[in-house]
Amino acid sequence: MIDPEARRPPYLQLADLIRQRIAEGEIPIGRRIPSMTALEAEYGLARNTIQRTLNVLKDEGLIEREPGRGMFVIARPDGEEPAGE
Repeated sequence: MIDPEARRPPYLQLADLIRQRIAEGEIPIGRRIPSMTALEAEYGLARNTIQRTLNVLKDEGLIEREPGRGMFVIARPDGEEPAGE
């Protein structure tokens, strides 16, 4: 969960959580990540915070935007294999 009182900013906490979901194979390569609206509802964060998170993951080369379709996973963090593979 996101701790609003933590020293680490919420957008980086969310990036950590999504990165973990990708690394564990919960969101596999080629799949769309949850929409901004779904992330807002799930984590109770502002749209701007979610956008900052997505920008971090995009800059890391983990996700990319497909216009009209959403954001898709294109790589795992550090090339890790998902758990169980």
